[in-house]
Amino acid sequence: MIEDFDNCILIKPDETMLDEIASYRAAFLDAGQKLYGSGLLPEFEDPEDWLHHNRISEDRETVPAGRVPSEQFVLFRMSDQKIVGMITFRHEFNDFTREYGGNIGYSVHPNERRKGYAKRMLTECLDRCRAFGLDRVLITCRVRHEASRRTILACGGVYAKTVYCKRDDATLERYWVELS
Repeated sequence: MIEDFDNCILIKPDETMLDEIASYRAAFLDAGQKLYGSGLLPEFEDPEDWLHHNRISEDRETVPAGRVPSEQFVLFRMSDQKIVGMITFRHEFNDFTREYGGNIGYSVHPNERRKGYAKRMLTECLDRCRAFGLDRVLITCRVRHEASRRTILACGGVYAKTVYCKRDDATLERYWVELS
């Protein structure tokens, strides 16, 4: 579990976190791991460009083509000023997110796993979804991703079905979380 649970906050990333954003990205790339719940962070070498992308993605009028309005958050540990996780909240669906991506995607830093951070982020993000006005959210995970499945179930996820995403060559489990 999280040793310093009360010292973590779920906030939108900003310019004060540029080095931490770069470090978080590098941790996944160096480990050869997929970086979920970070929007397009793997595609942005410059964290400032990623922050700009996050800002324009929040508004339906400025969101890039093919994307849906979304908000990006980080779980920031105040004691050492580290990003320990990232989570994206998609406000609505397009065809792809309706079937495969869901409303929420998240990741935990490779060195910070198995401490309860994913559940903490997801719980807080579900509160934000509720405040936004959603009645339920869709969350997906890869079939072989046991830790993500346990997190989703611990936060009230109810299994709906398994689907195959040809684009990503991935078999995904779909879960709904009722917010009302």
